[in-house]
Amino acid sequence: MRHRVDTFKIGRSGAHRRAMLANMVSSLFANGRIETTVVKAKAAASFAERLITLGKKGELHHRRIAFSRLRSKDAVKTLFDEIAPKFADRQGGYTRIFKLGQRRGDAAETCILMLVDASAAEAPAKKAEAPAKEPEKQEAKAE
Repeated sequence: MRHRVDTFKIGRSGAHRRAMLANMVSSLFANGRIETTVVKAKAAASFAERLITLGKKGELHHRRIAFSRLRSKDAVKTLFDEIAPKFADRQGGYTRIFKLGQRRGDAAETCILMLVDASAAEAPAKKAEAPAKEPEKQEAKAE
């Protein structure tokens, strides 16, 4: 029985799919964003979220698990030293998918998969406070 088994197969064999996702997530960790199709991005986002959660735990065992999945020492080092500490206070939702539209050649839905920046998440809260103060200044000038 297949109770709660859910995998994006993406039209590839298991080994090809794992290698492709490892390469995509390694590029995501290196560059902060990648451009791909929506289906691949959803699979890669799920994979990346699990790895970032491993990175937040930060022990040797978790580092070895991450290396077995990513197969890149540089990506694992970036994950544990730079990315995981940024998301230490965040409980999930480390990635964002921004849809771009259809690709010209085959009309595949494309998107940008990016890491959510912790400083960008705090910036809108500061902007929300600023407009509340502006009407008070305008009322003082009107008088």
